[in-house]
Amino acid sequence: MNEPLPIRPLRERKPDWIRVRAPTSHGFNETRQLMRRLNLATVCEEAACPNIGECWTKKHATVMILGDVCTRACAFCNVKTGMPRAVDLLEPQHVADAAAELGLTHIVVTSVDRDDLKDGGASQFVKVIEALRRTTPSTTIEILTPDFRNKADSAVEAIVAARPDVYNHNLETVPRLYPTIRPGARYYASLRLLEQVKRLDPSIFTKSGVMVGLGEERLEVHQVMDDMRSAQIDFLTMGQYLQPTPKHAKVAEFVTPQAFAAYGSIARAKGFLQVAATPLTRSSYHAGDDFQRMRAAREAQLQANRAPA
Repeated sequence: MNEPLPIRPLRERKPDWIRVRAPTSHGFNETRQLMRRLNLATVCEEAACPNIGECWTKKHATVMILGDVCTRACAFCNVKTGMPRAVDLLEPQHVADAAAELGLTHIVVTSVDRDDLKDGGASQFVKVIEALRRTTPSTTIEILTPDFRNKADSAVEAIVAARPDVYNHNLETVPRLYPTIRPGARYYASLRLLEQVKRLDPSIFTKSGVMVGLGEERLEVHQVMDDMRSAQIDFLTMGQYLQPTPKHAKVAEFVTPQAFAAYGSIARAKGFLQVAATPLTRSSYHAGDDFQRMRAAREAQLQANRAPA
């Protein structure tokens, strides 16, 4: 007698508002080939971003430096965990070459956590910024760094001295969920990192993001917004958490577009220069357009402050 086949649990069906088409365009394939040729990793691929088809079709890719293996194991992240390879000395120029070939007016550069390195990888960020300034001087530069655990002050000082246009570091979730969602990090340490950027150079835009749908309460999200504004963060991104594999943290809730719109309205009322809050928002999604809006908002604010009473 044949044994019955085991019943596999059905994965929760995603709502219509966060379904995306599989990437198939010519532009997508060209972007992928360029990244392979220059031996560059992208967070678009490694983190299984739902927007990769749209962004790569437009030849917008977020480069992930310092390899594709992370020394942390966050419950939300799809990037591989383990012992990373040696730092690629050619990587900074390869990033600059990619920006030039893609014709990027704005580039986002992120990295894995490299707790194994003395500076956490800060010097590689500096070298990438310098290579971009040499090769594509008109490209604005946005960096998304890890928290540089136990190295934050000197690491951040070195990167700020290289003067990226935007310094992004994501808080990811509310403090209560850190022990389970982001166990290798500390909420207030991340907040202090962003405060330090503003203290060192107030002209650099600061940016941070959170995921929702992990079990956070609405008032907890509002408190994170207040904490960000206390740290003078300019730009808030909010998006829906999506479970990359069954071994990762489960989705507690699919937050509706209407709820995202309400969060966005509250954030703007709290004084952020720029807010992106939709289910598919990710740190680098439409980053170039959002940077232009944020820069215009700051200029309008400065003009208003200069106007005679």
